[in-house]
Amino acid sequence: MDELDGIAETIRRFMEQIDGARDTAYRGSRSLIALCARTIRAIHREEWAAAEALLAEARAATDDLIGGVRPHAELYFAGYTQDAVKEFVEANLVYALVRNRPLPTPEALGAEPNTWLNGLAEAASELRRRILDLLRHGQSDEAERLLDAMDLIYSTLVTFDFADQITGGLRRRTDALRAVFERTNGDVANSYRSTQLEAALKSLEERLKFQDQDDLGA
Repeated sequence: MDELDGIAETIRRFMEQIDGARDTAYRGSRSLIALCARTIRAIHREEWAAAEALLAEARAATDDLIGGVRPHAELYFAGYTQDAVKEFVEANLVYALVRNRPLPTPEALGAEPNTWLNGLAEAASELRRRILDLLRHGQSDEAERLLDAMDLIYSTLVTFDFADQITGGLRRRTDALRAVFERTNGDVANSYRSTQLEAALKSLEERLKFQDQDDLGA
């Protein structure tokens, strides 16, 4: 048993290393999530230069986070790590969708495939806010483009019919996206009908005005 102290000390040093990496990753994940939230806010405000700068900052933070936990599978696949990477994916995909740019791949973002899919689901849900802003400003064509993107994303995600252990809970996020899409689709339809009604009333008003002018002239 003389060797027990040496073995235990070796294991202790190994676990202390993991514990230190865990603390660093936990702080890094919280910081990354906050950074991604700021990025999405800048996107909705159409502050494109700020959004791009924040995305670059988030890229560096993601690389640091992943680099610190990659040697330790239990930390790399931990919920807080993958949740933070998912937020990074979401911010990048929201930017791409809103600016009508190609979607960055999982490899380009350094994300696991299931994490990327979950980020895509949340990015599509985030489009609702953008669509409502566009409708308020009368930009119906752009609103319909993003609504079509939401529909296509949902139609794609629903085909990933695998266990949650494989998809990382994708089914729940896909169901949530469906509800968001249906509400948004209804809002777009109502806005379209309201615009049509407003145009019809304006046309009628113009015809009545001309008719009154003709009657007065007669």
